[in-house]
Amino acid sequence: MRISLTAKINASVVTVLILTVVLLGYTGMEAMRQNCLEEAVNDADRLGDTIIRTTFYHMQENNKERAYLEINEIGKQRHVECIRIINKSGRITFSTIPEEIGTLLDKAAAACNVCHIDHQTLVQTSSMSRSRIFIGPKGHEVLGIAKAIYNKPSCSSVSACHRHRPSQRILGVLDVELSLENMRDRIATYRNRVAVIGVILVIGVIICISLMTEKLVSQPLRLLLRHTERVAKGFLDAAVEVKSNDELGDLAEAFNRMTVSLKKARQELEEWGRTLEARVIERTREVEQMQAQLIRAEKLASLGQLAAGIAHEINNPLTGVLSFAALVKDDSRLDPSLKEDLELIIEETQRCAKIVKGLLEFSRARAPQKKEVCLNEIIESVTGLLERQSSFLDIKIVKELDPDLPRLNIDPNQIEQVFMNMFLNASHAMPEGGTIRIKTKANWEDNCIMVEISDTGCGIPKENLDRIFDPFYTTKPEGTGLGLSISYGIISNHGGQIDVKSEVGKGTTFLIRLPMSGREECPQARLQQAGGSEQKDG
Repeated sequence: MRISLTAKINASVVTVLILTVVLLGYTGMEAMRQNCLEEAVNDADRLGDTIIRTTFYHMQENNKERAYLEINEIGKQRHVECIRIINKSGRITFSTIPEEIGTLLDKAAAACNVCHIDHQTLVQTSSMSRSRIFIGPKGHEVLGIAKAIYNKPSCSSVSACHRHRPSQRILGVLDVELSLENMRDRIATYRNRVAVIGVILVIGVIICISLMTEKLVSQPLRLLLRHTERVAKGFLDAAVEVKSNDELGDLAEAFNRMTVSLKKARQELEEWGRTLEARVIERTREVEQMQAQLIRAEKLASLGQLAAGIAHEINNPLTGVLSFAALVKDDSRLDPSLKEDLELIIEETQRCAKIVKGLLEFSRARAPQKKEVCLNEIIESVTGLLERQSSFLDIKIVKELDPDLPRLNIDPNQIEQVFMNMFLNASHAMPEGGTIRIKTKANWEDNCIMVEISDTGCGIPKENLDRIFDPFYTTKPEGTGLGLSISYGIISNHGGQIDVKSEVGKGTTFLIRLPMSGREECPQARLQQAGGSEQKDG
């Protein structure tokens, strides 16, 4: 069974309040009872004094009938139960209850406390010690008080009826019994009034506490609970309105800060999730490229060893064939009709020699002879040679060379061979003419020089991109398929990387990365800067 926080707080406060009211009521009732009892004892004591003083002169004149008559009249009052006079021997000489007259009381009786306590005769005792409470014949409580009748000088010298010895201090006892029913009624009325006031107070406090708890505790907690439920459902834009400057207000602010942190964390996770797939794809592509490069390198190494063996085996007999074919061609005894066939033999033999030479270059893989050179100068030199060839007459070469390019520690002859192969392949892809774009740029973050060579040729089919660096792979009838393989090996030996992107009908782009060896500027850049300064000075 679920009990609300408001009910728990109300139950706790009401329990404490009821216990407090009961305790205060009980303490108040006891104090009132004691005060009423003391007041009743004092009233009884004063009534005894009044009776003694009223009857004193009648007793001195020995007018007992008049004295007893007055005592009877006093005894007829509503709250007076009985008035009796007891002599020093313990005999009742007068009583408002006639049946008691002449009877003898025991010294242990309560009325004798005025003179005898523990069988010792006392002259003076307090009114509380002389009082007693008991249940009367009518069934209700009765207060009895005994008051001593002292032997005054006039009682032993002037009395008209009798005389007492001066040494006798107490002549008798006046015992007055008063009903406590009126006091009990007052106490009951007070008790009922206290009970009603206590109930009204408890009900009022319950209402006030309920309203205050509802406003100050329950409502803020329900707001926090609804906010928590919305956050649990993913609504992180919700915020709790802070209305109080207390612990609940601090809790609301803490909830708002937590919601903001959760929203930020979720945005970061969503952003990370959005980029994770792209990162995985990129990493997968890089791993595949690295695997392809490793496979290609292993393949090239194996093919290089095979090519070296084949080249050495073929080169010697091929040289003999070419030499003897040339001698036969120049022999006058040769039938003119066979001369054309010998020229074809010589041409094809030279073509085979060219292939063997390429195989030897591919298989040697000699270590680069590195030195500090400027990459832009190599590109300028290669393009200067190619622009004069007939195959480049309809091809436009666009150069975007970074003038701030640092010098590289490379083998200029090998790198020149790489660029030559790239440019020739681009010209073969554009038989009708086109544009070759060469762009160099320093990538300081990756500490490398980037060379981008793109053409507007026919492009390479996607299924052939992974094979273009393989030896003897070519799509041209007159090609050997060794140019790109040799270029790939040169760039790898320089610690660089070569990649290709192509789209059929739009062209091909080769991207070469070479590691930097220094930050010194190229002479070309210095000349350009110097020329710019001279123009400014001019």
